[in-house]
Amino acid sequence: MEKQTPHELILRTLKEKSSMKQDVYVNTLNAFKVMKTTAKSIAAELKKEMSAADKRVVIEFKEKGEFEFELRVAGDLLIFAMHTNVFDFDKSHQLWKSSYVKEDQARAFCGIINIYNFLNDSFTYNRVNDLGYVIGRVFINKENHYFAEGKRQLGFLYNDFIHSVIDEAAIKAIVESSILYCLNFDLFTPPFDAIKEVSVLDMQTASESMQIKTGKRLGFRFQADSDGID
Repeated sequence: MEKQTPHELILRTLKEKSSMKQDVYVNTLNAFKVMKTTAKSIAAELKKEMSAADKRVVIEFKEKGEFEFELRVAGDLLIFAMHTNVFDFDKSHQLWKSSYVKEDQARAFCGIINIYNFLNDSFTYNRVNDLGYVIGRVFINKENHYFAEGKRQLGFLYNDFIHSVIDEAAIKAIVESSILYCLNFDLFTPPFDAIKEVSVLDMQTASESMQIKTGKRLGFRFQADSDGID
């Protein structure tokens, strides 16, 4: 086989890898658009039903741009954000053990949609020191196959990368699982020793930005809440 020149190698890589990454990006963006529409629809349905039951419970969808949207459910704020880059996996990742990826290593390149959980009050009252958590990550490849890493149902319901193809039904299930997790992931009072010392500055600025940290598991290891992200 004739040795390729650097120019030919560059062109080959662009054709093979860069074009593939464009496919992954388009698939991830299309899935995110469906996720956005689905979350908006879920929010509208929940809002209508909760208005009849208890008007104090706020359900709200908010678009934050092409790659981000928010879903407020009562006191929780879910933030869905698509990363604009495409990622490979470290060779130690269990994904590389599957026949699906061994047959075609390009299948390991994925786009990512991150799902975060914050307390809504953290943003309402500008509590910039409050903590949020990544509760899930959805990975999508060039063939629209997907899997999710995350907490509880997000971690074990959506991990069949070989057979699972992202579609509207799968996206709806992921959004609903995220909401359920947040609603069942309650705010714990932090250990006394974690808050017994408060600075004068903390108290002086508390009314403006609440510098005293709040988080659902502040003072505890979040991983201990359930099975951690693998």
